[in-house]
Amino acid sequence: MADPVSDLIRNFCIIAHIDHGKSTLADRFLELTGTINKEKMQDQVLDDMDLERERGITIKSHPVRMAYNAADGKTYQFNLIDTPGHVDFSYEVSRSLAACEGAILVVDASQGIEAQTLTNIYLALDNDLAIVPVMNKVDLPSARPDEIRRQISELLGVPPESVLSCSAKTGEGVPALLERVIADVPPPKGLIDSPLKALIFDSKFDAFRGAVAYVRVADGALCKGQSVRFFETGREYDVDEVGFFRMGRVPSPKLCAGEVGYVIANIKTVSDISIGDTITTRIGGASEPIPGYKEVKPMVFSGIYPVDKGEYEDLRTALEKLRLNDSSITYEPETSTALGFGFRAGFLGLLHMEIIQERLLREFNVDIITTVPNVEYEIHLKNGETLYIDSPAALPSGQETEYICEPISRVQLITPTEYVGTIMKLCDEKRGKLVNMEYLETTRVCLNYQLPLAELIIDFFDRLKGCSKGYASMDYEFSGYQRDDLIKLDILINGAPVDAFSTIIHKDNSYSYGQMITSKLKELIPRQQFEVAIQAAIGSKVIARTTVKAYRKDVTAKCYGGDISRKRKLLDKQKEGKKRMKQIGNVEVPQEAFLAVLSRD
Repeated sequence: MADPVSDLIRNFCIIAHIDHGKSTLADRFLELTGTINKEKMQDQVLDDMDLERERGITIKSHPVRMAYNAADGKTYQFNLIDTPGHVDFSYEVSRSLAACEGAILVVDASQGIEAQTLTNIYLALDNDLAIVPVMNKVDLPSARPDEIRRQISELLGVPPESVLSCSAKTGEGVPALLERVIADVPPPKGLIDSPLKALIFDSKFDAFRGAVAYVRVADGALCKGQSVRFFETGREYDVDEVGFFRMGRVPSPKLCAGEVGYVIANIKTVSDISIGDTITTRIGGASEPIPGYKEVKPMVFSGIYPVDKGEYEDLRTALEKLRLNDSSITYEPETSTALGFGFRAGFLGLLHMEIIQERLLREFNVDIITTVPNVEYEIHLKNGETLYIDSPAALPSGQETEYICEPISRVQLITPTEYVGTIMKLCDEKRGKLVNMEYLETTRVCLNYQLPLAELIIDFFDRLKGCSKGYASMDYEFSGYQRDDLIKLDILINGAPVDAFSTIIHKDNSYSYGQMITSKLKELIPRQQFEVAIQAAIGSKVIARTTVKAYRKDVTAKCYGGDISRKRKLLDKQKEGKKRMKQIGNVEVPQEAFLAVLSRD
């Protein structure tokens, strides 16, 4: 039987493109429901990381329970899950949406619908959520409320008058939005007398209590002292504490069907908790998990090495501690002849990678070098085997390899019509294929492309913003592997390959990339007592070369006058010495050379 109390519960999240005012709107909700005192109020109060505040983005999901006294005289329990907006965290967003019955769709009244707005709407519709549309920032001088209201109503197929307007900054229109949540978002349907089913939508590590699982109870009740089982890992634990979130963890005796909260069960590491997994009781539990679980798969890989080789152990400790709070990072030790000992790390995307680098420096004070980001390639060998590699160094020789497949992404670009030409030119340069093009309105176009993920992760986003003056927005998702003419390009210095500079690249782009790298290294490698050859090679075939000239002492300075053969004899002797020196000489590649080349500016 359904719990009558659950009729007063509303579980919802806020979905929006980056910088459309999601966290500011959450702040107004907390103020209006009295969840936080005005004295303790600050901007982005749910974003507890310094990085989140500085960049104005949400990196981790932040649930909070609010008590709202509605106009009908009843007190409702609102469970708000503040989700990340960036595409890198889309799996986290999808699990958070699975824990809700409704979503508030926030659209900036001056910018309109962006690429990630569309993606988040599709995620919400896939989860059968009730969508409450609202325009934010209506108080801005640049706001276009009538035009944006029409955009939203056409997209969702709802009457324009049903689209609310508010200003998260001033609080105008926010009470009406909360009343609409009560009216439009259905209460949870869970059965209290069914076996326990609780969805894990996030997790965090507590230094004193171990891993904390953030859960939404679908059926039954989760109580302190219960023996529970995790479906995916099969592990069993005794529950030490359950509770809900206010502006911190608040213990309570139990969580009933429909409620959102946390569970602490002496779980040692976050990797024992899988986002999307289901918790049930050890005895008499549910036979089937909540559907939708999948492994979080890294999309971008990069080598991480300490700048000071003596900081290797510090880097290992830092990565271990980071993994406690973010189970989506993967890493394993690797060595490079050029950079020494380090780790091969996998990330959800470029923003995720950037945040991890920043946290390593800020929280653990470890200076690192990262190699050029790579993607995972599918290698088909002549003996019929298939390998997946994420480092050019792991690529088998040309004699063993039949062909290479690269990951392809489905990219959605939304842009004003005047920038369509330059954006299409950029996509063609990046080996993109146009799937379709549709006009959202007379001034805005949605372009759907298929682009190799390797081309997308390097500088595509920066160049897109540059060629559209910041107006274009993009979203992407992995769509599978595709065969192409890919080769491994090695950079040789003085005849020896430097593995940190190796890359897997399309054959058509190999010559220009080889020329660019060799020219850049020529400027950065200091002159030696002997000539240094810098070459770009595909297998044994050299496709580009530059030379760093040797320092040359003027050995003929003392020969003034006399026969030319005396000078020639001295020059030949010098030449022989340089030849011997080149054979035994070792070229030290400076740190700046790695940083400059690996940044691919």
